[in-house]
Amino acid sequence: MKLIINGQERDVAAKTLADVVQSFGLNERIIVIEHNLNIVPRDLYATTDVTEGDKIEIVHFVGGGR
Repeated sequence: MKLIINGQERDVAAKTLADVVQSFGLNERIIVIEHNLNIVPRDLYATTDVTEGDKIEIVHFVGGGR
């Protein structure tokens, strides 16, 4: 299905946000997902369904610095 992920249309075989995370090989412990303008708690990724055209923003945390 086609999803808008971080502003780009992508074809992703996914039914839930957890599937999206897995399809990109991301570690769900270091990301935050906004799904159709709503921040989704990590424990709801597996039960949050995605549908054609959904807008998803994924923010990945990076450590470092002093």
